[in-house]
Amino acid sequence: MFILTSLHCQNTRYKIRTVAFYNVENLFDTIDDPDILDDDYTKEGKNNYTASDYHHKIDNIASVVAKIGAGLAKTSPVILGLAEIENHSVLEDLIRSEHIKPFQYQIIHFDSPDRRGIDVALIYQEKLFKPIHQENVELRIWDEKGGRIYTRDLLWVSGIMDDEVIHIIVNHWPSRRGGRSRSDPKRMKAAFIVRQIIGRIYKEQPRAKIIIMGDFNDDPINKSLTKGLIENSENDQTTITKLFNPMEGMYKKGYNTLAYRDGLNLFDQVIMSTYLLRKEPSIAGLAFLKAGIYNPEFITTQSGKYKGYPYRSFKNNKYVGGFSDHYPVYVHLIKPYSD
Repeated sequence: MFILTSLHCQNTRYKIRTVAFYNVENLFDTIDDPDILDDDYTKEGKNNYTASDYHHKIDNIASVVAKIGAGLAKTSPVILGLAEIENHSVLEDLIRSEHIKPFQYQIIHFDSPDRRGIDVALIYQEKLFKPIHQENVELRIWDEKGGRIYTRDLLWVSGIMDDEVIHIIVNHWPSRRGGRSRSDPKRMKAAFIVRQIIGRIYKEQPRAKIIIMGDFNDDPINKSLTKGLIENSENDQTTITKLFNPMEGMYKKGYNTLAYRDGLNLFDQVIMSTYLLRKEPSIAGLAFLKAGIYNPEFITTQSGKYKGYPYRSFKNNKYVGGFSDHYPVYVHLIKPYSD
């Protein structure tokens, strides 16, 4: 499913670059780490998770990565944000998979304080993106009793793609555990931290091109995004500091990236600064062309109670051979060739 801008491409040759995000559903290795709650993902653990299961899951995820946006861009994503990654080692195994090894991906990853040990990360095609800044930004939140809740850090990466600086912020916001009313403030705090990062970027680069991606554990119409992130950008004095969420239109048309307890949600989103929305027929720099949810049949459950849902990896304390309980999301950026 795509959303098109009003950009016209006739009589001009363009480069097309894919920037994507994928929550890969508990990409754990099988080694017990005593410092995190990963016991379920071992052979002796609740999920009876074996080395064979792990390598099968790596192969599955890599096979999806290779295809995201490739129909139009003719290559896998230049930049891919990831969520639910256990450690650097699983990322190494992922980029060594035969499906994506030819793209020569490199890794940006920091360990976060999440008690389950899951992090966000970013992989990128080394020949097409050159990092110049990478930083994990801590999300400090507390429960009702004042106790620290240890959750995923945010990942901020800036780099050069097609001779332009692009800023990427990868997110995996706090879950809805305990209910919406109790958990909403946690995601509002995450939105506030993202706005702080954006402010730091604009202080150095007022016309910055920024992409905010992730599993926000909220839909595009929920207040952490509409009020915490998007509405705050509307208070800025210049149009270029505002944000645009192409996933909102998809959500209103009934599209989703996950399903839970018979409810459909679009938690996985790619949001961008409006300076990427240049609409002139001959754009000088990278600009937004399309947004999409990658949801082909092979990563979708084809029968039974969960027909039409993402074909997940784990169900009823067992690895079932699927891919993830989330669909990937992506945007295509376009730029004219300079002949």
